[in-house]
Amino acid sequence: MAEKSAKGGLLRSSAVVSVMTLLSRVLGMIRDMVVANYFGSGAAADAFFIAFKIPNFLRRLFAEGAFAQAFVPVLSEYRTKRSQAEVKLLVDRTAGALGLVLAAITLVGVLGAPYVVMLFAPGFHDEPQKMALAGELLRITFPYLLLISLTAFTSGVLNTYGRFAVPGFTPVLLNVCMIASAVFMTPFFDEPIMALAWGVFIAGFAQLGFQLPYVARLGLLPRPRIKRGDEGVRRIMLLMVPALFGVSVSQINLLLDTVLASFLQTGSVSWLYYADRLSELPLGAFGIAIGTVILPSLSRQHAGEDPKAFSGTLDWALRMVLLVGIPAALALGVLAEPLIAGLFYYGAMSEEAVVQSANALEAYSLGVLAFMLIKVLAPGFFARQDLKTPVRIAITCMVANMVFNLILIWPLQHVGLALATSLSSMLNAFLLFWGLYRAGVYRPAPGWGLFALRLAGACAAMVAVVWWLNVPSVEWFAWGWERRALQLALLVGGGMLAFAAALLALGLRPRHLRHRVA
Repeated sequence: MAEKSAKGGLLRSSAVVSVMTLLSRVLGMIRDMVVANYFGSGAAADAFFIAFKIPNFLRRLFAEGAFAQAFVPVLSEYRTKRSQAEVKLLVDRTAGALGLVLAAITLVGVLGAPYVVMLFAPGFHDEPQKMALAGELLRITFPYLLLISLTAFTSGVLNTYGRFAVPGFTPVLLNVCMIASAVFMTPFFDEPIMALAWGVFIAGFAQLGFQLPYVARLGLLPRPRIKRGDEGVRRIMLLMVPALFGVSVSQINLLLDTVLASFLQTGSVSWLYYADRLSELPLGAFGIAIGTVILPSLSRQHAGEDPKAFSGTLDWALRMVLLVGIPAALALGVLAEPLIAGLFYYGAMSEEAVVQSANALEAYSLGVLAFMLIKVLAPGFFARQDLKTPVRIAITCMVANMVFNLILIWPLQHVGLALATSLSSMLNAFLLFWGLYRAGVYRPAPGWGLFALRLAGACAAMVAVVWWLNVPSVEWFAWGWERRALQLALLVGGGMLAFAAALLALGLRPRHLRHRVA
């Protein structure tokens, strides 16, 4: 019985996180459809996306990147080797140190909002009204950083104890709050886009408040305490600094894209935003889920000195990511314009905005698999508390991204920025993989050849079906939303069905997807 549990546990946990995250991402798509309908891709939308992207970028570093990668291994070690009282003390002191640092950052961000906008969107300087609006919006959205980072802290506690569903569901609340604010609060503001900023602010309290009762059930409800020199907190902070680079290079690259896009024509920031949101759907629904689930397991396997199990967990995670990432990337590239038109071509969204966003999505699709692989490969370093390798790789990739940006932005404008992000992410994923392989930490398990043949055949079947079902773009623009929604459902459903049927026909069975500890 224990063996069966070990084989299926990671798959079940990943499925739980994926389902919860997929629900959030679907609501996120609905949220973006509402935003596109109300605000399109004009100056006000550009200002909001900057004001939202700044705290949201930092959220990703904490919620899905540096903090989780630093906190979970240390907490897992305390849980394995120390008493409950020592675990509780670590939680309290980490909450105190994290809260103090974030409160200071939030205060600086709110007071200096116009300067922060100038730093992240210098191209707005030539448009004073857009710059001023972005500063006002940022004053409202910046406190979200404090609230969501504390939420990431409680998520780390819950994930360490195997409670994956609650953290997976929590992002749903952000989307619900933003949709409600756009629909119900816009009439009460002279500048309607302000309603979205207040929706973000309210969501921060909702998400943190939702998780606290579940942490309390574990007996670990944080009582923030400050103690300088605490061993556990010091280790977490030391791990966080390189993790900011090692795990979140793709997010840093996206933020650099936004800085450069602020110099391009009005709408460029919004076009990149809509394309980025779609490209992140498979990453959020599966890549982050796998990375979240395997980190506690890798940390325990490393602490237990079980290198075969460690390599086996990485091998399973890589196969799962390829199984989802390759068809997702192909679908986003082939169906870029139908997806953008079907989801966002409403209200204030123009045909030009659809075409420009679709062009960016095609470029982002090239990096979708790399984005997902990074989320799986990076935990292989941080679970072992290897800091130097991912930092070196991160610096290399950031430099490469800036070089690609400067080369590609002139001929391709905003599409060049998206392509540069994809290329640097590919480099990042390759170097992370090579680092694990060269160090002997990862060794491929048997069966990769057959797996690759099955996957290639299924992808070919999927692409053939969606290509056959698709119609010219001019028809998408002529249809009403009902016909666009029906056709999009047909394309997505037909492609998924063809992919699954081909996998089954080629011999892949559910038992092949279970994690087997070596």
